[in-house]
Amino acid sequence: MPQFYCMIMRTNIDCGGCYRKIRDALLKMEELESHLIERKHGRVSVLGAFDPHAVAVKMRKMINRRVEILDIKKVDVGDNDGDDDRRLLAAAGSDK
Repeated sequence: MPQFYCMIMRTNIDCGGCYRKIRDALLKMEELESHLIERKHGRVSVLGAFDPHAVAVKMRKMINRRVEILDIKKVDVGDNDGDDDRRLLAAAGSDK
């Protein structure tokens, strides 16, 4: 079973078009379970079973913007059926 990661990246989100481009790129990546785009802070958090650096490079190529990895955390996936992906992403983002 692949390792689950929660990764926080920073990129410029200047306008609605930039936001849509980032959202569309994230939705096309099948390895991601969930994502959270913080437009005001220019941060993108993703959760899933993926190689963090490969996802950052793929996103950079898809949106044609600089992407900086701020934090990568391994997530333990247990038998907790009640875990909410958004709660995990919000908790990872609040550590900053």
